Amino acid sequence: MTDVKRYDANKLAAFVEQLFETAGADAEVARVVTRVLLEGELLGHRTHGLNLVSRYIGGLLDGQVKARAELLEQVSDSGIATLFDGHYVLGPYCVSRALDCAAKGATEQGIGIAVVRRAAHIGCLAAYLKPFTDRGLLAMVYSSDPSVGLVCAHGGIDPVYTPNPIAAGIPTRGEPILLDVSMSTVTLGLVGQCRDAGSSLAHPVLVSNDGRLSDDPRDFFTTPPGSILPLGGQAFGHKGFALAILVEALTSGLAGHGRKDAPEQWGASATAVVIDPRFFGGLEAFTAESSFLGQLILASRPLDPERPVRLPGQAGLKLREQALRDGVSLAQSVVDALDQLAGQLQLPTLSQ
Repeated sequence: MTDVKRYDANKLAAFVEQLFETAGADAEVARVVTRVLLEGELLGHRTHGLNLVSRYIGGLLDGQVKARAELLEQVSDSGIATLFDGHYVLGPYCVSRALDCAAKGATEQGIGIAVVRRAAHIGCLAAYLKPFTDRGLLAMVYSSDPSVGLVCAHGGIDPVYTPNPIAAGIPTRGEPILLDVSMSTVTLGLVGQCRDAGSSLAHPVLVSNDGRLSDDPRDFFTTPPGSILPLGGQAFGHKGFALAILVEALTSGLAGHGRKDAPEQWGASATAVVIDPRFFGGLEAFTAESSFLGQLILASRPLDPERPVRLPGQAGLKLREQALRDGVSLAQSVVDALDQLAGQLQLPTLSQ
């Protein structure tokens, strides 16, 4: 059996930061974007981890995205509510700045909210949360993309909105509860993976452009395109559909820039909300409650004795712990892409 190649997380971070800086990113932007992408990798979100480095740097080199901190414009700030215009700066930097701003409002006045419009791709939402839960803060992130339609309305055929994920980090007396859930049955990434693998989806979660339910990913990639069903599927999709509309309002609606503006370039609308429990019932009472609920959940009888009930984020946090201890295991395709990028930028490769 071939031994799995593992990479020290700190050395990996330094390598990726150097790639971004050599491609033209500010040191601060390179550091923040690398941290978010690496955190996604550590938590097991491989589709939104270090595989995105090549995509991000490719966009930077061809001028589609930007990586200078000064280009992130703070449009307004009340101390609690803030609006940023990303101007297509790398998304992880935009969202991190928004969360920092919201956290400042929360620690000073109990709650803070920051909205970003026109951010480049923002990566894995769960990857942003742990630094805030470690401070005893409840952090939430919402995201949509007004330039794209992928998911149909409940009872409809045509793609209208994006999967519109909601993520939240909930502090407890131990590890946080980390949730990251799309308001669609599946993500575009999964549909693409199944198409590339020549396999069917596990369930009929698509609607073809002529209105048929389908588990064939090819029915999505047509002209005109098919659609992904809202979270809940055909039977209960009205629930996911309603939540998706809420996300649209909280992101593009509050940002003042959305589908009505017909943007042609991919650009996220994102909203960060941070709450400090100390201003309400108190942090001790909050974590006592969240921990008690967590223990009730973990103690509940599983349908399958071989698969105990888990809390959201629990598996990812275990993967993170192992990777920080034993090294980060990367798919060979990711290593190859990073090495190719390093060669293009005339830097030493990861494999050297």
